[in-house]
Amino acid sequence: MATFHQISSQNLECPICLTLFNQPKSLTCSHTFCKDCLESIVQTQPNQQTVACPICRKETPLPSGDVSKLQTNVPLNSLVDEVKIKNPTCTVCEKDEKPPAVSYCQDCGKYMCKSCETNHLGWKPFSNHEVVPVDDVLSGKVPIKRRRKCEKHPSADEDCFCTHCREYFCITCGTVDHMQKGHPLEKAVVHEENLMTNIEELQKKAKSKKTTIGNHIKFIETQRNKITIMLRKLNDDIDKTYEEYMQLLSARRETLKCQVKRWSEKFEKELNVMEEESHQAIRQMNAMEELVINGVKVPLGKDALYAHDTLCENLKSFLGRDDPDDQSPRGVTERAQKISFLRHIKVNELCLGELKSWDVKAYKELPSKDSMNCVTCAPGGKMAVGLGKGGIHLYSSDGELQQSVLKDVSINEIGFLSDGRSVVRNTSNKTRTISLYTPQWEKLDVAFETMCFSDGGFGGLTVDRDDNIYVGDWDLKKIQVFTQKGGKAVRIITCVVYSPEQLFFFHTMEKLILAGSSAVVCLDDQGKKENVLMKKGVDPFPAVCRDESVIVAWVKREEGLVSIDRYTRDLEHVRNIITDFKMQSKRFWYYLQEFESGEIAFCTQDRLYIFGVKCEM
Repeated sequence: MATFHQISSQNLECPICLTLFNQPKSLTCSHTFCKDCLESIVQTQPNQQTVACPICRKETPLPSGDVSKLQTNVPLNSLVDEVKIKNPTCTVCEKDEKPPAVSYCQDCGKYMCKSCETNHLGWKPFSNHEVVPVDDVLSGKVPIKRRRKCEKHPSADEDCFCTHCREYFCITCGTVDHMQKGHPLEKAVVHEENLMTNIEELQKKAKSKKTTIGNHIKFIETQRNKITIMLRKLNDDIDKTYEEYMQLLSARRETLKCQVKRWSEKFEKELNVMEEESHQAIRQMNAMEELVINGVKVPLGKDALYAHDTLCENLKSFLGRDDPDDQSPRGVTERAQKISFLRHIKVNELCLGELKSWDVKAYKELPSKDSMNCVTCAPGGKMAVGLGKGGIHLYSSDGELQQSVLKDVSINEIGFLSDGRSVVRNTSNKTRTISLYTPQWEKLDVAFETMCFSDGGFGGLTVDRDDNIYVGDWDLKKIQVFTQKGGKAVRIITCVVYSPEQLFFFHTMEKLILAGSSAVVCLDDQGKKENVLMKKGVDPFPAVCRDESVIVAWVKREEGLVSIDRYTRDLEHVRNIITDFKMQSKRFWYYLQEFESGEIAFCTQDRLYIFGVKCEM
């Protein structure tokens, strides 16, 4: 009868590593394998969320891709542990009390005690048998070879192999159980030779494949080195360029600071002269006052009285002079305040910027008094001024009138499409309509179904980057959005709190700038408020510039003063451009725009002011 160890040695081996199971894990198909063996299989699969059984090929899901989370075959694991703990006894001795085994013969399939091992080694027919220590077998270091004796016929060798059933058996079983079923048979030794040949061929191909992959890895490393060298050179070039630029920028910074220093010295000198003149006047008065006072300390003779009278007259004359005028030092300050540092924001410009002084460059009286309704940038670097009494007048950045068009049309608002066509909001027969014109100012047959503007609804007009037309109505606090094809509005934006009196669109993002209700408001294209800008006691009139910054003219109506500041597109203050410029108008309606060349146009009801900059020494 087979011992427990004989049975376990044949049934507790992993089909992959052919050693005793180590942490056996069961798959959903009930086949069991060592944990490490399954992990090795998973590493060879592209999809590591399942594992394919090497025996039946059925897929088993892997929780989180982790083999250790598979079900442990607890009974099998216990048997393996028991086999490892319990020492086998000799299966050769015929004694009732079997002595412990010290070795195992792989060819005989027998555990042997020390005496039996000596006899076994001394018998010449067994001299070529493989005998291994039993400790190596129990530890799993040496796998037990499968016994080549038939289970049905123990005296017969398993010298046949069925390629259909994939199992060994003796010739009798082969004839009875397999040949009658038509199964293909071959000698076991032939099958093993073919198996070894196949394994050797696979090993050879694997070796070749590993060589190929190894060469590919070397090639990757070569490419990595090339890239590293190239990127290192790029970094070196960047560092070198950075150092050169820093030197240039440092030199530019020193130049600009020298300009500021010269200004400081210039303005300080002017103020010092004024201050010294005032101190001199005080010293003169002190001296004359002292002489006059000294004249009454003692009785005066005739000549002394004449002299005293003369000194009194001199002091009286000096005191009759006009008081110092604050306008002179104020003028120095105003000239200093006009100077600003204009930072270059273009990426391809290395220069830090320029120190420039903003001032009025030109101003023109408009053809019709109290008639200006709108101002907008026109193609060709011009500025279009629309008049309610008729016509659009196009001015250059120097303030020269270039062209007058649509003289018989009462203009409320103007906008330009990307192809040069213009969209005009005009008044005709007490009805406000929208018309489209060619670049040659010929009216196109395009109709826009607007809201009823005869109720008094004015409002801004602007065009976005897709040539959609935005038309505001400040009474209804709504903005209609039209396509250039005309017809009905494709969308209506409700402004709720702020009236769309003037409208401007950013051309690199979907945002609007709205002026109304004494505030500048930044809206997204759906009308959602993002930022608000307002100051107490002054009215804002904004414009969107070429660089997407925002300029705002702050008007003090009663004093007739205007200041212009620049802001980011999020309405954060950048710098002051013009401070308290005195206008010749105190009307309600104003417009601000920037020329393509950078000059700023500020338009009142009857005048167009153009502010420009000049480089300072």
